[in-house]
Amino acid sequence: MEFRDYYDSLGVAKAASADEIKKAYRRLARKYHPDVSKEADAERRMREVNEAYAVLSDPEKRAAYDALGERHRAGQEFQPPPDWGAGFEFSGAGPAGADAEEFSDFFASLFGRMPRGGARAGTHRMRGNDHHARVMVDLRDVYHGATRPISLRAARLDESGHVVTEERLLQVQIPKGLVEGQQIRLAGQGGPGIGGGAAGDLYLEVHFSPDPRYRVQGRDVYQTVPVAPWEAALGAEIEVPTPSGAVQVRVPAGSQAGRKLRLKGRGIPGEPPGSLYLELAVVLPPADTEQARRLYETMAREMAFDPRRATGA
Repeated sequence: MEFRDYYDSLGVAKAASADEIKKAYRRLARKYHPDVSKEADAERRMREVNEAYAVLSDPEKRAAYDALGERHRAGQEFQPPPDWGAGFEFSGAGPAGADAEEFSDFFASLFGRMPRGGARAGTHRMRGNDHHARVMVDLRDVYHGATRPISLRAARLDESGHVVTEERLLQVQIPKGLVEGQQIRLAGQGGPGIGGGAAGDLYLEVHFSPDPRYRVQGRDVYQTVPVAPWEAALGAEIEVPTPSGAVQVRVPAGSQAGRKLRLKGRGIPGEPPGSLYLELAVVLPPADTEQARRLYETMAREMAFDPRRATGA
């Protein structure tokens, strides 16, 4: 999937004001609207223009897209970073009149598929838009539950029509047992209502903060555990720090690197809870002293061991 330059699609500069973006969109819509255009690729170009305008006319989406665009260029192979959009609030409304179902996979990878019809029609009294944001939480927090301060960025247009971002701090209750991708609903924390209507809700999509110690699949957690060669060969009782606290684990004699020890019920809590898989990694002590070198030399002489024999090398 290629990164798309929405500014190029509308033919505007990255510093363009909201008014300049609107004028560019109207000009291109008159040129490429399939009902009136004689251009051979009018339908395709109109979809591109609608998609670009859907992002650049929305302050939240534009601010997030701009932050992403600092690291990517048009035509480059693209996958959103795992923490993309973390902390940005996105309105649930789409561009009025745009057929959002036909937007590209690139758009969907950033903002999801929006429903056909776009924004809701105006009424005298209307509930505010629901907002969405991605938040990063520590894996340990979903084992026990926690209350954490979370900083969110909301974008708006200033008096000159340019996008500015503002931060707000919320104390958020993180329920025990959340899995990645699950949402926390904060009632009344979305967009303001119109004409006395109720405020929308804020939905926080949970993602786990990167941690080199853990890998998560659903409710199962995988953790690499370093062991010494003699612990793997002879067996040993070791203490392992885990997301739910330290546990005593028996390493069976004759264990090899990559062996998995399953601790049932020690994964993310739930009904049923997941499992914790401890993946053994045999770590060799360095031969950085005379005594250590002699021990390795003794092993080389007295142990009839060829690690390549089992692989047929």
